[in-house]
Amino acid sequence: MTTLSSSISTPASGEFSPRVYLELAKARLCALVLVTTAIGFLLAPLAQFDLMRFAWTLIGVTLAAFGANALNQCVEISRDARMPRTARRPLPSRQLTPAAAWSFAICCATVGPLVLWLTIGVLPAALALATVLLYIVIYTPMKSLTPLNTLVGAICGAIPPMIGWVAATGDLSAPAWILGAILFLWQMPHFFALAWMYREDYRLGGFRMLPYCDPGGRLTTIMIIAYSLALAPVSLATVAVGVNGPLYALGATALGVWFSSLGWRMRRDRSNAAARRVFIASVIYLPALLGLMLADHHLTPIVVAWF
Repeated sequence: MTTLSSSISTPASGEFSPRVYLELAKARLCALVLVTTAIGFLLAPLAQFDLMRFAWTLIGVTLAAFGANALNQCVEISRDARMPRTARRPLPSRQLTPAAAWSFAICCATVGPLVLWLTIGVLPAALALATVLLYIVIYTPMKSLTPLNTLVGAICGAIPPMIGWVAATGDLSAPAWILGAILFLWQMPHFFALAWMYREDYRLGGFRMLPYCDPGGRLTTIMIIAYSLALAPVSLATVAVGVNGPLYALGATALGVWFSSLGWRMRRDRSNAAARRVFIASVIYLPALLGLMLADHHLTPIVVAWF
């Protein structure tokens, strides 16, 4: 235990720095994971809300996400060192020793699912563990082999809201799958736009993202358009299962048309600036959609009751 503790708290600089470990865990990316998990939990009927279950769910998912992200950086240290965008990460910049990083990553990846198992149940824990394994064992190696890696990565990103729903309700019913589908489809234009913007970086790192085999950008653009168009109707599926109502449908439709139109414009303009517009739009679209979904689910019945 002493050896493990010392390895975790000994960065290459010789000083413990929480900031470095948060960077290793990609805390900003984990914030998105937490939000989507919370949305999945909060979309369940209010009668089923349990504050302690909610808190333990977020703690377990956070630790699992920290572990997956940290393990990814441990495995990809040499590739990250070759990419200007990632060269300043804790491991390639020697802010942290590999031993400390591996210890931290393994602890988080193990404790996260364990927390979910002990406090929530087997199914949320199994989903979290499956996400970590899928991310590290399949997605991470695939990044250097085939552009299909993005599909696998998107599956990993689709699971957190499903964990939230399962933690609140105890089952994987239709709303959980719809939330997962929304997250899956959203990630595709989001990451294809990012991959196009940083295609040279990915080439230097040896990552076979879609632009790697599509230098002209035609296929990348088609994928951005196709997935953004598919996202619009799928986002309305929560209305069909009774989670949301007509007000949400109007807002989701407007967001879908706006987001899809930016992807559509890339047919003639495949510049980095056009891809950046799609990327920024995706960052706006998701929280707007999820916020609208949550507000409509809980506030609309109250407003209707008043009148």
